[in-house]
Amino acid sequence: MLNQYETVFIMTPVLSDDQMKETVKKFENILTSNGAELVHEEDWGLRKFEYPIQKKSSGFYHLFEFKAEGPVVKELELQYRRDERVLRYLTVAMDKHAVAYSEKRRNLKKEPKAE
Repeated sequence: MLNQYETVFIMTPVLSDDQMKETVKKFENILTSNGAELVHEEDWGLRKFEYPIQKKSSGFYHLFEFKAEGPVVKELELQYRRDERVLRYLTVAMDKHAVAYSEKRRNLKKEPKAE
């Protein structure tokens, strides 16, 4: 039985666009090579922090939603800790209500707004 997880990580703002995409691709490859199924991915872009993290006032946010077994999450978080480009990360297991909310939110984004 695969659990559904959501992980958000923040990358240092000094990265170029190519370096940021390379970092995201690295973590995507870690997930897929460990048997995880990517459900959704979002780039939230550069955002300002409420308080400084490692003397930085902003960072690039990225979200992955995936289905996997528990050991995959441990491996992913180990790689987050090892990568100096990642300032913070948070991975949560989603219950059925969170999964339903996430699907609803994604579907609302896809629908064109009526004018």
